[in-house]
This record gives sequence, structure tokens and C-alpha cells, in this order.
Amino acid sequence: MSSDSWKTIFEAYHILDHDFDKSPFIIEASKIKIATKHFDEVKDREVRILCKHDTREDRPDIFVENELFLLPIRNGKYTKYAIIRGEGYVDIPAIGATTSTYKSKLDFQPDTSLVGDSEMQHLDLAYATSLVRTFMQDESLILTIRGRKSTPQFSFRVGIHEIVAESVQTEVDGGYEGKKQVVLVEAKNSQTTNVIIRQLFYPFRQWQEHTEKSVKTLFFEKRGNLYSLWQFMFDDPKNYNSIKLERSQCFEIVWQ
Repeated sequence: MSSDSWKTIFEAYHILDHDFDKSPFIIEASKIKIATKHFDEVKDREVRILCKHDTREDRPDIFVENELFLLPIRNGKYTKYAIIRGEGYVDIPAIGATTSTYKSKLDFQPDTSLVGDSEMQHLDLAYATSLVRTFMQDESLILTIRGRKSTPQFSFRVGIHEIVAESVQTEVDGGYEGKKQVVLVEAKNSQTTNVIIRQLFYPFRQWQEHTEKSVKTLFFEKRGNLYSLWQFMFDDPKNYNSIKLERSQCFEIVWQ
């Protein structure tokens, strides 16, 4: 998590002297590079690595101690980040002891799905068996979105602060369009207890700009032989912290 690097960055730009109650602290990637250029290890000076805080536990000590989190607000030549005081993460709660048996709609079990352990292959299998369609109660869903894209400009609130993001890179593990909705999935293959809201919110806002259909957001995880899905919603599409868990369910796939 490169706590030493971030301590150096905070000291170089007197970040803790900033009044976070008035506004986030905006820092350019170029300044992060300058402040950390003397570190020997790539992980201690590479901006992409230093700014990857996907869970609360990924945050460097100085962020944790001061209740801060990091959001990218611009990518490209003038990459910028906002350091914000507040809650930037959402819990991924345990679903409980109840597991639903799901009978695959495939009439065979794919051999190739057993090779490897990647997030995408597990999500692909869940889609191929129609598990995703069943959970969303939408047989019309087809795979239409995958991979990295850049956002259009959009504004949103975090607490009392107004943030503007533009050309920020997002990544959707699986995006499915149906007749009336678009479903975006963030997939993991480890036991995740929390995730930065940005991974759900930025794609949600991004695809709202491209469709008038309802945009839904799912978190997906394979734990052992179980496939778990959490559906989140945003009460206010312009409020980062309006995220709420709508429903969740855990499945065990059985084959015909």
C-alpha cells in the first residue's frame, strides 16, 4: 500500500494543512511522480499502483488515520485525483446460510470453465447458464459491454462537495443489455468485504449517458462452489454516497 510514499507526498505538498471540510485536495499525477522519484521500488513511485485503493484496507496509513479516500477525476495527459474526507467504500455483506440451488439451462457442463480461476471466466459461466438472467428476471439480456472505456464528463456529490470527473478510465467485467435495462457487473474471485464505490458508481454514471434504459449495478463473486450476486442501487444518481444494497442471493449451480 506504499504508506511511506504517500507520507512523502503529503509532506511535500502540505496536504494535511488543507481544509477538507471546505473542499477535496486535488493532486496531479505529475506531482506524485516528482515527490516519489527518489524511491527505488517501482511500486513506491508508479502512480497507477500508488493510487489503487480498491478496498478500505488498501489505503495507506495516512489515509486511514485521517479518514480520507482517493478518486480519479481525470485521466490522460493531465491525470488528476481528488483526496476526499468521508466514506468512499461500501460493505459487501455476507449473504447468510441460505443457498439457492440453480439448475443450469445448459444441457452440458463446459470442460473449459474448469481451467483457471479468473473473475471473468466465472462471470461468463454464470451468464452462459442464464444465472445472471434469472437473478435479474430478464431473459432478454445479452452481453454488449466489456473492458476499459473512458467516461464522458459528469458531475456528482460526495458529502457536501461537488466533483467533476472527465475521461476517467472505467472497466466493466460484464455489461448486459436487455429490452428495458442495462446491467453492469463488477466481478471478484476473492472474499471481498468492501469495495470502493467508484467501481460501481463511475460505470453506472457513464452508461446512463448512453441509454435511456434503466441502468442496474451488480457485484458478483465466486466463493468456492458458490456464485453470489449483490444488486446495488443509487437513490440519487448524482450522489456518490446514496448507494444502497437492494438484494442479494447465493447460488449453487447444478447440471442437467
